[in-house]
Amino acid sequence: MHHDEAAALIPGCEPWTHRAGAGTGALVLHGFTGSPVSVRNVAEAVAAAGHDVELPRLPGHGTTVDDMLRTGWHDWISAAQAAFDALVERVERVVVIGQSMGGTLALRTALDRPDATVAVVCINPLTRSRGDDVIEMIDDYLEDGIAVVPGEGSDIADPEGIDVSYPATPLAPLRSLLVDGVAPISDRFGELIVPLRLFTSRQDHVVEPADSEHLAAAYGGHVEHTWLERSYHVATCDLDRDIVVSETVAFVARVAR
Repeated sequence: MHHDEAAALIPGCEPWTHRAGAGTGALVLHGFTGSPVSVRNVAEAVAAAGHDVELPRLPGHGTTVDDMLRTGWHDWISAAQAAFDALVERVERVVVIGQSMGGTLALRTALDRPDATVAVVCINPLTRSRGDDVIEMIDDYLEDGIAVVPGEGSDIADPEGIDVSYPATPLAPLRSLLVDGVAPISDRFGELIVPLRLFTSRQDHVVEPADSEHLAAAYGGHVEHTWLERSYHVATCDLDRDIVVSETVAFVARVAR
């Protein structure tokens, strides 16, 4: 299976590691059906500022939707936390950075690894439990033998914006994200007391801005929240990407004692 995955890897979707020998490192996490391409600019900017970085390719991503059908939340959080643990072997402190589902993974990792996590950055994160009606709709599709539904691809306002993501949505993994990933932590954000840097696009066709507002309202530590006026969901590749990148680098510098 690993051989097949390697053969099918979409160019540019490779994981990325940067060793700087610094005291602070960053774990950078991409979104659902996305790839490292979407957050590579953030990872490279943090690295250029002198920090260690791990940017994993989450299981089932950056290859084919069929690959993703065999994966779920437990695969993605395991990969995220393995990358976190790899960082902790060479740095003292970690800033966890995530876009979309990557934000969900970042928050879960911060909850599970409080000793080494010093801050969190979320870009249009998924944080609210979805209603039973949403899960029932997914279950109805799955019972009818529908495994994949058409997706939007990348939600980007900038016509020049480049990202690599699947043009379809695999339903069993989506169900796992909502049931196994989001639901168990949606009421736990008060436990987090490290600083949070939050970026939210006012117009997002994938994750509602209400998810960011829920996180900001429930969060237990200091929150610095920036609204992005020109970008859609994949803000890291959109018209406000320079704001996201420069502000993230500045935030990491502030928490990196």
